Amino acid sequence: MNPIAGMGGAVGLKGTDGQGILEKAIKLGAVATAPERARQFLRGTVPFKHSINVYTCAGMMGQRECIDEKVVPSEVIGTAKERTGPEDTKEAALEMRRRGVDLLVFCGGDGTARDLMDALDMTTAVLGVPAGVKVHSSVFAINPTEAARIVFDFLRGEVATKEMEVMDIDEEKFREGRLSARLYGYLLTPFQESLIQGMKISSSQTENEIEAQRAIAKQVIEEMKESYCYIIGPGTTTRALLEILGLRKTLLGVDVIKNGSIITHDINERKLLQLIEKEDAKIIVTPIGGQGYIFGRGNQQISPAVIRKIRKENIIVIATKNKLYALPQKRLLVDTGDGTLDEQLRGYIRVITGYREETIVKVK
Repeated sequence: MNPIAGMGGAVGLKGTDGQGILEKAIKLGAVATAPERARQFLRGTVPFKHSINVYTCAGMMGQRECIDEKVVPSEVIGTAKERTGPEDTKEAALEMRRRGVDLLVFCGGDGTARDLMDALDMTTAVLGVPAGVKVHSSVFAINPTEAARIVFDFLRGEVATKEMEVMDIDEEKFREGRLSARLYGYLLTPFQESLIQGMKISSSQTENEIEAQRAIAKQVIEEMKESYCYIIGPGTTTRALLEILGLRKTLLGVDVIKNGSIITHDINERKLLQLIEKEDAKIIVTPIGGQGYIFGRGNQQISPAVIRKIRKENIIVIATKNKLYALPQKRLLVDTGDGTLDEQLRGYIRVITGYREETIVKVK
C-alpha cells in the first residue's frame, strides 16, 4: 500500500507526488485515504482468506491494515518506516517476486503502478486497488471490493491475465489544468472486463463533438434556477457550459457558479462544505471518458460528505452520445470510498445528451 496515495484529492492538489506537495496537502487538512481503501479490499477477501498465504509490507505499507482486518500474514516484508517512497515500493515488489507470489495486489494510483512496472517484468501478475487521485491506468479494479472478487476468481484459475496499460501523468501540468498523459508501459493483470476499469480516454474535440457539448450546455443553462449554486466538475463537456456563459473553467478542477457568475474557481472539499451550509446547490458532472466514473476519480473534492448534503436528486450528469457509446458496458460508475453512499447512488440516472435530449443510464 502506498500510504499517501489519494491525499491530494479532496484538498484540490490533484496528487501527492513529491514531499513538498505532500506537506502542502497535510497543511490543507488532507487525510490518508489509502488505508481505508486497503481495508475495504481486505474485508472482501474474508470468504477465502484462510485458503491463501498473504505477504504484506511492514508498518504503514500494509501490515497495519492486515492487523485491523484480522488478516494474518504468512510473512511481513521489510521493516516499518515513518516515511516511505517509491524505492520502498520497488524493493518490496522485487522481494515478493523472489518469494514466488502468484499475484501482487497494490493499493495506490498511477504513480504506484509506474513504480511497480519499473521494478517487475511481465512474469508477475499485478492488480491495482484504486486509491490515488490519478487513476488513469487500466490495471485497476473498478473498486476495492471488486478487486477482492478478481483475486478470488484468479486464484481459482477462472481468470486469465492480460497486458494492461500503465499511464504516466505529469502532475505539475495536471495542477496547471493541462492533462499531459502518455503510455508508460504495461503490467500483466488478471482481466475481467466488467470488473477492471478502462484506460482514461480524452474527449474528442471534433467539430461535431464540440457542437454536441454546446447543445448539452444550452439545455443545462435553460434548466438552471436562480436560487441554486452549481458545483461544476472537471472535464471538457462541463467546460462548454461555462464557455457559453462567458466564464473560465478550471478544466481539471471544481468550480462553483450562481446566476451566471463565478462564485469560486478550483474549490476544495472544505470550502465546498462551508458553501453548501449556506447555499442550496446542485452538482453537474460528466463521466470520465473510457471509464465512466462520475464520482471517485479526479473530482474527490466532491466528497461523500458533499454528495450526502446535496442529495442524489440534485446531481446532474451530462455526456455526449459518443462519450456514452464508448463507455465499457455502456454504464456509469461510482467509487467514492463510502460503500453505503455508493450503494445509494447505484441504479439508474438521467443523463443529458443534447438539447432536449436525454437518456437513462445504469450506475454500477
